[in-house]
Amino acid sequence: MVTVKLLKPYYIKMSSDYIRIILAYQYFSLLINNQVYHFIPVEGKEIRINRKTKQVVNTETKFAFQKGSDTIYITMKKLTSLTDFMDQLTKIVEPYYTNEVSQIEENKNKLLFEEMERANVLRLIDEALDKGDQENFNLLIDLL
Repeated sequence: MVTVKLLKPYYIKMSSDYIRIILAYQYFSLLINNQVYHFIPVEGKEIRINRKTKQVVNTETKFAFQKGSDTIYITMKKLTSLTDFMDQLTKIVEPYYTNEVSQIEENKNKLLFEEMERANVLRLIDEALDKGDQENFNLLIDLL
C-alpha cells in the first residue's frame, strides 16, 4: 500500500502553458508498506501540469524513492492514481489557477467597461448633434 506522507514543492515555475512543481529530497516522501521512503532526484524531478486542462502531463516520468539502500521507482501515472497525492497536488496548484482566472475576469470586465463608456459617449454625441449643441459635441469628441 502506498500513501503520501509529505508533498511540498521545492519551488514552482510557471510558463504560459505549464505549472512546473520542482521537487527536492526533504519535501516529498511516501509510506510504502508502512515504511517511509524519501524522494531522491535521480530520474524525475518535477510535476508538470497543463494550465489549460489542469492535467498532469508527464505521466510516464519515473520518480525514485529511497529508504537506506532500498530504492523504489514509481511512475507519475501511479502517483496520480493515489487520492491523497491528487488532493495535496490540488491544494498546491489551486492558488495559481485562482489568480489566473481572477486576472482573466478582471481583464474581461475592464474591456466591457471601456466598451460601455465608448458606447455612452457615442450616444451623447448623437444627442448633442440632434440638439445642435456644438459646445458639448466638441467636448465629447475629445473623449474618443
